[in-house]
Amino acid sequence: MAEVYGSSGRSRVAAGRPRRRWGRRLLITFVVLLLIVVAVLAVVDRVGASYAERVIGDKVAQQLADQRATAEKPVVTIAGVPFLTQVVAGKYQEIKILLNDFSGPAGNGQNIKMNRLDIRAKDVKAPLDTVRSGSGDIVAGTVTGVGTLGYANLADLIGKKGLKLSERDGKLVGTAPIEALGQTFEATGTANLAVKDGVVSVTFADVTAAGLPNIPLVRTLVDNYVKQLAFDLKVPALPLGLKVRSVEPRADGLYVTTGASNVSLSSGGL
Repeated sequence: MAEVYGSSGRSRVAAGRPRRRWGRRLLITFVVLLLIVVAVLAVVDRVGASYAERVIGDKVAQQLADQRATAEKPVVTIAGVPFLTQVVAGKYQEIKILLNDFSGPAGNGQNIKMNRLDIRAKDVKAPLDTVRSGSGDIVAGTVTGVGTLGYANLADLIGKKGLKLSERDGKLVGTAPIEALGQTFEATGTANLAVKDGVVSVTFADVTAAGLPNIPLVRTLVDNYVKQLAFDLKVPALPLGLKVRSVEPRADGLYVTTGASNVSLSSGGL
C-alpha cells in the first residue's frame, strides 16, 4: 500500500510540472511582446516628433527668407513626451526654435546680428481635426524669444566714428572721441534705453570728458554731440510675430527679450 501511495504522489507532482513550466513560458512571452510593443510605440513616437520638427523648421526657414533675414538651419524641438499623446489631445507643452547666427535688416543697409536667437512657443493648441485637414487655427498662448546684440554691432548701427559701448554696473556706457578747442578728448556717458512699439530708443546723458573745460561754449558743443548719438534701433521682423519687449545691458552685449501672445501659427506665424 505504501508503494502504491508513493507512486501515485510522484505521478501527481510530475503532472503539475508541465503546467507550471507552460505558465512560466506564457508569462515570459507576454513580457517580451509587451516590451516589443513599447519599443515600437517609442520609435513611432520619435519618428512622428522628428517629422513635425522638420516641417516646423522648414516653415521657419521660409519665413526668414521672406523677411530677408538669415540664420543657420533652424533647430526645432517639440518638448514633452509622449509626442503622440500630445497630438491626440491637441495640446503641446512647448515648441523650441533655435536660430544660430541670426541676421536681419535694420534699415540703411545695415543688419542686426545675434549669435543665438532662442524662441519658445508654449501652450500650443492644435486640434487633431485641424492637423488632419490642414484647415482651422493653431494658436500658441505665448511666444518668447531672447538673444544678445553685441556692442560692436550696436555701435556700428549708431554709426558714430570711434564710439565704444560696454556695460558698467548694469548700465550701458558709451565712450567716444570729441574735438574741442583744437584738441581731442574722450567723452563718456551713460545711455538711457526705452522700448516703444518694438523700437529701442538709445539716448545718452551725463556726458563728461576729462580735461575738457566746463565753459558754456564747450558745454554746447558736448550737448550737440550727445544729440547726434541718439538712435532708434529698429529690430527687424522676427519669426512668429515677435516684438521687442525689453533690453538689458550685460557684459557680453545688449540682452533683448521679445514676445507675443495668442499667436496664430497657421496664418501669421507658421
